[in-house]
Amino acid sequence: MNIYLITLFPELIQQATSFGVLGRAIRQQQLRLLCFNPRDYAEDKHRTVDDRPYGGGPGMLMKVEPLAKAIMAAKQASERHVADKATKVVYLSPQGQQLNQQLVVNIAAQKNDLILIAGRYEGIDERLIEALIDEEWSVGDYVLSGGEFAALVVVDAITRLIPGVLGDDESAIQDSFMQGLLDCPHYTRPETVNGQNVPAVLLSGDHKAIQRWRLKQSLGRTWLRRPDLLNVVKQEATHWDAEKADLLAEFIAEYDEHE
Repeated sequence: MNIYLITLFPELIQQATSFGVLGRAIRQQQLRLLCFNPRDYAEDKHRTVDDRPYGGGPGMLMKVEPLAKAIMAAKQASERHVADKATKVVYLSPQGQQLNQQLVVNIAAQKNDLILIAGRYEGIDERLIEALIDEEWSVGDYVLSGGEFAALVVVDAITRLIPGVLGDDESAIQDSFMQGLLDCPHYTRPETVNGQNVPAVLLSGDHKAIQRWRLKQSLGRTWLRRPDLLNVVKQEATHWDAEKADLLAEFIAEYDEHE
């Protein structure tokens, strides 16, 4: 997959993507990540990339011309690499659609090139958004000092869904949110920590029983911590069935008994 990132701080991106899953995906050429710096497209001697907003007020906005040229350069790079696929241009913005696992899954499945714009200052000119941006995405209801951090969240979430990146594709399938639910608890050695033991079912070797226990815990944890997610799952016929209903009822009964 090819991701083109428009950023004033390419060094930040390069450092963050040198390690772990992202670093390995890039080295193995499963992910191609290129940065385009609007400052490289500024034509004045100071390479200015910000300006005051009309109407006054605090802060600055990213200048239209350098940013637009950086986006077009990224589009041209994408077209040279894969001429038969559309390239989506996404602006990371608090006003955008909130990122969730289903959105990430859809993007990864499409395998199209992606251009991510990491905004700075107070944002970018609305006319540029209307002319060049396909979608706006938000990583949450809070404000960051720059879109680079949000862009890295997007890149990481997508990359781990590329086949072969995690080594074992089951790792991604079992992640939280993949089935609309939170993940179940996990345990490793030693068997006893401060008097607390690993649940006996996980030591049983009975894979069917282990799978059932994990699903029940996932349902129960979602019920306890994110009932909003559980309500969505219940409304989707493909994600809800009699087995899940029974397991959740068991979990709630056990939980009430210990309260």
